[in-house]
Amino acid sequence: MPELPEVEIVRQSLNKKIKYKKIQKIIIRNRNLRFKISPEFEKSLINKEIKKISRLSKYIILYLEDNNYCIIHLGMSGTIHLVERNKNNFKTNTSFYSSQKLPKKHNHVEIHFGNLIMIYNDPRRFGFFKFIKSQNELSSFFKNLGPEPFSKSFNCNYVFNYFKNKNKNIKNFLLDQNFVSGIGNIYSSEILYLCKIKPLKKAKNLSLQKCKKIIYFSKYVLNKAIKKGGSTIRDFKNTLGNEGKFQDEFRVYQRENSNCRRKTCNGIIKKKFITNRSTYFCNVCQK
Repeated sequence: MPELPEVEIVRQSLNKKIKYKKIQKIIIRNRNLRFKISPEFEKSLINKEIKKISRLSKYIILYLEDNNYCIIHLGMSGTIHLVERNKNNFKTNTSFYSSQKLPKKHNHVEIHFGNLIMIYNDPRRFGFFKFIKSQNELSSFFKNLGPEPFSKSFNCNYVFNYFKNKNKNIKNFLLDQNFVSGIGNIYSSEILYLCKIKPLKKAKNLSLQKCKKIIYFSKYVLNKAIKKGGSTIRDFKNTLGNEGKFQDEFRVYQRENSNCRRKTCNGIIKKKFITNRSTYFCNVCQK
């Protein structure tokens, strides 16, 4: 599943290709995604220009004319492909975990911008498209989402007070989109390693200093991953056909039984399943 950096790379790719273009045609081949695409979806978007492409957490937001919006979520296996007519489309994938080329199956949504077609492919169909009529409706949709790690709201006062009397472990909190939005399984392991915090440590036992570290390293890791183009766990490519490079810098993720990369630590990277999610950590320096 994509995390904030990968979705941001998709946003950047779309921003280069479809911003200021007008939607000329929409073809829905399968409406049965995570949320069923309404019969009015095509009519709501047709002939509208894309004014802006933004991202909130793991969601892509298309800003349309008339203060309308379209929210796109990629789910577990969704990819967005850009196909140009009359060109050899050797690399179409703006997204991750799939072939560089447009697959032959599971192409559920097509949005046509003249010679450019944006195609949504999703074998597992956990993603969705949702038309939003107003700013108020957009705000309401995201009302339960916690602040992004880059937000000013994600500060020491917020984190420390949120953790008070909470028995849940810190790994699960970093994955809780109501607490902080955008962090997923890969980056939570990397963040906790840099903080020297064991994933199973109860949130209520974290000191103010540890909370500061969580805030700092959340920003640090996600910013670095964005600059590196995301993490290519399988075949992530952007519209230029470039792989993400952050996986080359993993300190713990997928490094089970390897030596800790801290020069002063003799620990070994261990793997543990926490709430059915694989979690990697050093058995010595994370406490």
